[in-house]
Amino acid sequence: MDAIPPTPPSRGTSPQRFASALLGLLQGHIALFAEEFKEQQSHTLSLLVLASMSLLFGLLLVIGLSAALLIVFWESHRLLVISGLCSFYALALLSALIALLQRIRNAPAPFSASLEELTRDREQLLP
Repeated sequence: MDAIPPTPPSRGTSPQRFASALLGLLQGHIALFAEEFKEQQSHTLSLLVLASMSLLFGLLLVIGLSAALLIVFWESHRLLVISGLCSFYALALLSALIALLQRIRNAPAPFSASLEELTRDREQLLP
């Protein structure tokens, strides 16, 4: 008698295994996307709170210092102080806008880990 090697137990037909593998990949990608979304949301909220507080206290400081300068120089050089303060504020505004535009242009793409994972999977699946 010929000994027939035992065949490994099948887990289903080939299309079923392919669909199962595809669903497994999809589940992993969705979980990664959800985790990155949560992290992005938390990071954005904390940045918003800190930026709002910084803006509020910065404006209060600017108002206080401007008022102090105007009070000190009210009798002698009030117009010079007012025009100097306005020039300083205009330069500060322009520099802040330039820095903001540079950060927006150079910001990393959101969900980059998910996109990299999808690219790796596509490269592995397609010859």
